[in-house]
Amino acid sequence: MTNQYINLTYEKNLAIIEIDNAPANALSTAVLESLSNVLKEVNQNENVHAVILTGKGKFFVAGADIKEFIPNMGDKEAGRKMSQAGQSVCDDIESMKKPVIAAINGLALGGGLEIALACHIRLISETAEVGLPELKLGLLPSFGGTQRLTKIVGLAEAMDIILSSKQLTAKETKELKITKEIVPKDQLLIRAKELATTYTENKSFESVTRVVEALVSGYNSNINEGLKIENEKFAELFLTNDAKEGVEAFNEKRVASFKHS
Repeated sequence: MTNQYINLTYEKNLAIIEIDNAPANALSTAVLESLSNVLKEVNQNENVHAVILTGKGKFFVAGADIKEFIPNMGDKEAGRKMSQAGQSVCDDIESMKKPVIAAINGLALGGGLEIALACHIRLISETAEVGLPELKLGLLPSFGGTQRLTKIVGLAEAMDIILSSKQLTAKETKELKITKEIVPKDQLLIRAKELATTYTENKSFESVTRVVEALVSGYNSNINEGLKIENEKFAELFLTNDAKEGVEAFNEKRVASFKHS
């Protein structure tokens, strides 16, 4: 399926979202709108248990579409709306109640890296590079980059990355724990699918969605709020058929047969 700049394909219980806006997959207003629509569709599809987000061609996403900025210079509200549109899409990704894996196949700059930072897990091609170069334009990362990067790498490293506007190699992203793994480019999607299968196969979708929600909610709140969410999600699972089946299967020393209910 194609939704204007976004290619969406399904493989079993996996959705693959590919940003397709040649030549560099820039995040224009239209691309963000299409991505938002596809994310909502995928999130509502109960047959989808995991999501992979990647870019078509040589780029993951080279950044926002800077051409759209030019006529809006001098308009504070226009700037606010542009930032909010990007933040909204990144929030949609992060709040997805199923694992979202970014397969960073090429250059991911500015909004591109911010999209990747909103994903739950990040893999990177060995030749890809990432960065937040907004200060070179007299701007700053505004799709959540100042906040999510800081939580991942710490304040000092985030300051260094953003203030220097430098591009990080795949090796550097791994060392900073921005990415989980470095993968040869021709194996990137294959590895992402393997991970997605590991996270969801032979597991109840009821428990997968709740653990993703608990992890993300706790990550974005304090420990006390996180513990309350964890407690509530655990209690909810006691009402599911899958939890009953899983406990009984364990007791009977057999493999559980989950029905995702």
